[in-house]
Amino acid sequence: MIQLNNVFNNENMKVIASAGQYFVYEHQADLSVTPFSAQSAYFMHQMNVKRRQLLIQLNNSSCKTQAGAMQWIAGNVNVSSGVKGVGNFIGKMVKGAMTGESAVKPEYSGMGYVMLEPTFKHLLIEDVGSWGPGMVLDDGLFLACDTTLQETLNKRSNISSAVLGGEGLFNLCLQGQGFAVLESPVPRAELFEFILQDDILRIDGNMAIAWSSSLQFTVETVTGNAIGSAATGEGFVNVFRGTGKVLMAPTTDGTGMSLLNGPESTPTSSRGLAGSIAGSILNA
Repeated sequence: MIQLNNVFNNENMKVIASAGQYFVYEHQADLSVTPFSAQSAYFMHQMNVKRRQLLIQLNNSSCKTQAGAMQWIAGNVNVSSGVKGVGNFIGKMVKGAMTGESAVKPEYSGMGYVMLEPTFKHLLIEDVGSWGPGMVLDDGLFLACDTTLQETLNKRSNISSAVLGGEGLFNLCLQGQGFAVLESPVPRAELFEFILQDDILRIDGNMAIAWSSSLQFTVETVTGNAIGSAATGEGFVNVFRGTGKVLMAPTTDGTGMSLLNGPESTPTSSRGLAGSIAGSILNA
């Protein structure tokens, strides 16, 4: 039997979200600062830059996590690599290389607790079953999930959609009934959620962090032709068609202050039509 003190009754750690066997703890302040880091820690706290940790409470259940994410384990918890033979290991290596996730995701099962390492990213708990046939993740978002979920590869409809859309050719897709935890660059309050019913969503840039696998993803000019796009000052956009859901981070790192995602300046006469078209394509 293990008694945990200063964990559940720690005033500096607050549960800000929970679902299933997952609990997101947020450190309200960084108490271990030095005289040299105090100023930075103060302003980080003021701007909601806080450490967050995922606690998984196993009750004769199991989960899998990103490799190297575990901080401590308490209780009768078994750990396995999740690898079932050489062929399975090679398949996981290939899948990991294509999606940017860890090739092997350790699995934990039994009765007890698993606490993951602190992160400054925002932790989102998603009910995968509510995403329809599957939930496609942007690279590097996966942190943990129930072992009842299946991992598959979601392939772009064509290579140009991957290259021009700023996404990889393959993405990790979670399918089935259960919960998954994602590491998001922005908090839940900033995420835009689009629910499509036989409709179209166009996004300028790779700011969609997750979308239903039922949606068709393509990359197109915003007006349907290069001349029209040059005239509007817009280039290529990511297009999602069909029925499903999309989560978009409007202030993702690298886009919030990027001039490439801001309004285009009006083309001058010396630039010419050809220059306008070329600039529209290069700035997409």
